[in-house]
Amino acid sequence: MIFILFISFIILLRLGELVYSKRNEKWLLQNQAVEYGKSHYPFIVALHVLFILSLIVEYWVKQPVSYSFYFLIFYFTLLLFKAWVILSLGKFWNTKIYHIPNAPLIKKGPYQYIKHPNYLIVIVEIAIIPLVFHLYYTAIIFSILNGIMLWVRIKEENKALEI
Repeated sequence: MIFILFISFIILLRLGELVYSKRNEKWLLQNQAVEYGKSHYPFIVALHVLFILSLIVEYWVKQPVSYSFYFLIFYFTLLLFKAWVILSLGKFWNTKIYHIPNAPLIKKGPYQYIKHPNYLIVIVEIAIIPLVFHLYYTAIIFSILNGIMLWVRIKEENKALEI
């Protein structure tokens, strides 16, 4: 029952992020934003969909599965950091890479200290979410795949931000 509630929460949170991202995308495009990294975006979407499916399959195959209260608390604490990142970027936060020419970079919130705090959160999320239920295969495989994807994405985003 806890897994069903947890995975439902994860899915609803991701869908909420997509809705918020789409709303911000409209604002960004109205303000002459240019999109970068279009070619790799479908792979990011696929990675995250397969991640959710892998969680469900590994949980189902591994029965019975217990959960780690500490990793669960760590995950919900991580969400506070994620909220700080999203609130700091405001209308600039998006799941895609957009850049408004001549717009100053955001230097508030965690962006005062880290260049890409959102990606740090994604790295930790991809590892921690499966570890809540001791789903080690998903944690390892998707941490590696996510690392490869973020290497591509951060390179693309850094190019966009240099313009």
